[in-house]
Amino acid sequence: MKRILLAEDEEVLRMLLVDMLEDEGFDIDEATDGQEALEFLQSNQYDLVLLDYMMPVYTGLEIIEKLRSDDSTKDLKIMMLSAKSQQKEQDAVLVAGADYFMAKPFSPLELLAKIEGILNENK
Repeated sequence: MKRILLAEDEEVLRMLLVDMLEDEGFDIDEATDGQEALEFLQSNQYDLVLLDYMMPVYTGLEIIEKLRSDDSTKDLKIMMLSAKSQQKEQDAVLVAGADYFMAKPFSPLELLAKIEGILNENK
């Protein structure tokens, strides 16, 4: 079973995504802010991290920088989810080290297809 960390401070969206991903057979941990996300990442291994750009405590960009500077997480697949969808924000996210970017609002089915594609890349 593939394991995903979802770090999203918007409760309704987080609940929707957790329900959808669990229904598809994924094992999901959910973080409500950047600090909680880092705590999960220090004590668990994941196949993918879904990060909100704007979260309390640490932003998604700050989390990416921390993950990429640590040998144990430098190769972890990361997708940034953000309402900040201008090209400069997308570029900043990718330069920081995210593997993928998805602008909010997005179709849950589109997100699911992207996640499945990411997780099947290494098969």
